[in-house]
Amino acid sequence: MTRQEALMDQPAAAPRIAEEDALRADLYDFLAALLARPPGADLLRKTAALHGDESDLGQAIAALARVAAVTRARAAESEFNALFIGLGRGELLPYASYYLTGFLNEKPLAALRRDMAARGMTRAETVYEPEDNIASTMEMMAGLVRGRFGAPAPLDDQKLFFGKHVGPWAGHFFADLEGARNSVLYASVGAVGRIFMEIEAQGFRMSAG
Repeated sequence: MTRQEALMDQPAAAPRIAEEDALRADLYDFLAALLARPPGADLLRKTAALHGDESDLGQAIAALARVAAVTRARAAESEFNALFIGLGRGELLPYASYYLTGFLNEKPLAALRRDMAARGMTRAETVYEPEDNIASTMEMMAGLVRGRFGAPAPLDDQKLFFGKHVGPWAGHFFADLEGARNSVLYASVGAVGRIFMEIEAQGFRMSAG
C-alpha cells in the first residue's frame, strides 16, 4: 500500500493569497506529492528542472534537482518501498503518533482527527492509512494556507495547527529520512523538508499571537 492523498472535496479554485504564502503552499504540496507515493517520470522531470537560490533551502532544492535528474522512476519506486513499505514495514514509520509516542494510532492521531473535523478536512474514502502520516500533514498545511477548506486560514490558525500536528515531529522525521540507510533521492527530500520545517517554525515564532 502506498501513501495516498488524505483529503477530498477540495474546491477547484482556491482564493488568491500573497505570493509568499503561495510559495509556502507550493512547497508543502511538493513534499506531499513526493511522500504520498513513488514519484513517476513526470514528477522526477519537474523536480530535476527546479532551481534554488543561495539560501540553505535553495541549495537543498538544487541538490534535490541534481539527484532527481539522474534517478529513474523504477529506482525511485524501489527506494520508496524500502523506506516506507518493506516486508512488513519500511525503514521509517512516517506517522505523528509513532514519533510522539512510539506507537501507531495513539492520541496524536485522535487530536488530529478532531482538528481536521473542525476545519472541514475529510479523508478520502479510498484511503485507509491513518491521517497523521507525513504526506497528509504536509497536504493539510498547504490546504490551510491556500484556503482549500474555505477561506485561507489566518496565520494564527496555521501556527496553531503546525504547533500541534507538524512542528513537534516533522523535522525529526525529515532528519531521519535524510540519514536513512535506504535514502538516495529521499535523502535530498529529507534535507529540503528539514530546512523548510525550521524556516516555518522560526516564522511562526516570530509572528504575533
